Amino acid sequence: MRAVQERCGVDLDDQGRPSVLHWRNRTYRVTREHDAYRAGGRWWLGEPSRDCWVLECGSLVVEVHRFDATDPLQEISGWWVARVQD
Repeated sequence: MRAVQERCGVDLDDQGRPSVLHWRNRTYRVTREHDAYRAGGRWWLGEPSRDCWVLECGSLVVEVHRFDATDPLQEISGWWVARVQD
């Protein structure tokens, strides 16, 4: 997978899992969830915790992160495409 680090939008299903990805002016329906985990962040750099998913959206496989929005002034909060399968 190659690192991307771009903002995106995500719609959640009734159980709080990603169901639709909005990225680069396109909409992708999530067809499969490969993995889901919570990462603590690099505390020594002040990074917030984040929820991470590896998603398949048709032929696109991406890893998305949702950073905790505990500090509204923190630029990193929200949804990000972290990596894309080559």
